[in-house]
Amino acid sequence: MKPLTVLGFLGSTLDAGKFDAGRWNKWRPSVSICMQEDLRVDRFILLHGSHHRRLAEIVAKDIADVSPETEVVPQTVDFDDAWDFEEVYGKLLDFARSFPFDPDAEDYLIHITTGTHVAQICLFLLTEARYLPGRLLQTQPQRGAPQPVGIWNSIDLDLSRYDSIATRFAEASAESASFLKSGIETRNPAFNRMIEEIEQVAVRSRAPILLMGPTGAGKSQLARKVYELKKLRHQLGGPFVEVNCATLKGDSATSALFGHRKGAFTGAAQDRPGLLKSADKGLLFLDEIGELGLDEQAMILRAIEEGQFLPVGSDSETRSDFQLIAGTNRDLVEQVRKGGFRNDLFARLNLWTFSLPGLAERREDIAPNLDYELERFAEREGSRVTFNKEARQRYLAFAESHDAKWQGNFRDLAASVTRMATLNTTGRIDVGAVDLEIKRLGSTWHADISEADIFDLILSRDQLAEIDPFDRVQLAFVVKTCRACRSLSEAGRQLFAASRELRTSTNDADRLRKYLARFNLTWTDLQQPVGGYR
Repeated sequence: MKPLTVLGFLGSTLDAGKFDAGRWNKWRPSVSICMQEDLRVDRFILLHGSHHRRLAEIVAKDIADVSPETEVVPQTVDFDDAWDFEEVYGKLLDFARSFPFDPDAEDYLIHITTGTHVAQICLFLLTEARYLPGRLLQTQPQRGAPQPVGIWNSIDLDLSRYDSIATRFAEASAESASFLKSGIETRNPAFNRMIEEIEQVAVRSRAPILLMGPTGAGKSQLARKVYELKKLRHQLGGPFVEVNCATLKGDSATSALFGHRKGAFTGAAQDRPGLLKSADKGLLFLDEIGELGLDEQAMILRAIEEGQFLPVGSDSETRSDFQLIAGTNRDLVEQVRKGGFRNDLFARLNLWTFSLPGLAERREDIAPNLDYELERFAEREGSRVTFNKEARQRYLAFAESHDAKWQGNFRDLAASVTRMATLNTTGRIDVGAVDLEIKRLGSTWHADISEADIFDLILSRDQLAEIDPFDRVQLAFVVKTCRACRSLSEAGRQLFAASRELRTSTNDADRLRKYLARFNLTWTDLQQPVGGYR
């Protein structure tokens, strides 16, 4: 066995008393540790203040009498105010960092029975954070007749060792993950793992979170659920403030986000706090953050890092303490490369980045989400509607097949359920209603998109002017094909179906990626909605 070192405070009250023969009938926690038959202490680091030096010497002598093999090492730690948490924690942290701990050569027990309550809490926190590399040690007197030995108990902060506690923690974590999923029993393994990780981040961190994914993948709903979870845990007291950055343009964007002072510009008839200030003590969700201008991005970065910003027309800065969740359907890495998004802001947001898959990538989750949408309709409209067995099977067979594009993701599903439920007059959706809805979805997803709509979406006028009419026709066909496919690889296989048969090795995705790069386009650029369609 490795040598054992105990570290703890001298008890200025519990370890003190009349130092005559009668002291051996009193329980003194620091001395009792070294009187345990089943605990051999090789070294005792005894922390004390300068004004308790005499008491420390007496306790060290008594330990030597009952446990000659124990080396007592007095360590002076002085506090101006032993009840000042900041001072006590800071000085103990300095001590922990400078002390030559050697966990490979020694075991450590951190005694938390003595010292002020503040000191005990600080020792606990430093042990939990592994600045003090040991287990916690508690001691207490035995009940009944006075006697000096008492009892001791070691606490390992690895909660997984305690079955009942570990079970409760696992249940609480599962409940939180289910809460983030709105109680939907999702089946996609990758999505469930991602939600579990988001749950851990949400309850343990105030750092920004970046949610990436296509429009309609559920970023907004997930952000609100994170807020509600943190509020249930009493980690946030302020409001949930949601902003669609795509709706903020020009000077009005700065005013809306950061506020303005009365008279700052024409029409500024009164002070406006701004959305960042409104989110003070709460959570700010900046959806489509990639649409913000570079100036607004710089101000957002400072607000995140320093908690302050300058409203339009103000001489003094405003403070706001908020947690940020950002959402985007753009490839921010590509945006940074093109100069459309600040690299320093992306670096700040990229600590916790989660990519939400579209509904077409989670087809096994369509069935539970179908039930969820029916429940939402019942709550919203006060009328419960269900499928008959054949209709449900027919709808799911289509919805889970590759014929269903789900280009609008969960918004498409919600709209589909709402249509079928609203048009129903019997409370049961039948096969006929399902067939009509399948036809309606198919026509929606395959609606013709004009070449002008496509190019207005993905190219500027200057870029379009540089493309020959011949190349423009070819590019339009490529874009339409890409928008009808679920991945770069699938689009590549369709576009190069003939030529790929002549080659021994194929990389259609890379070939398509290089073609798009000729026009400074990426796969993500082609996924933006046009007129409600994709």
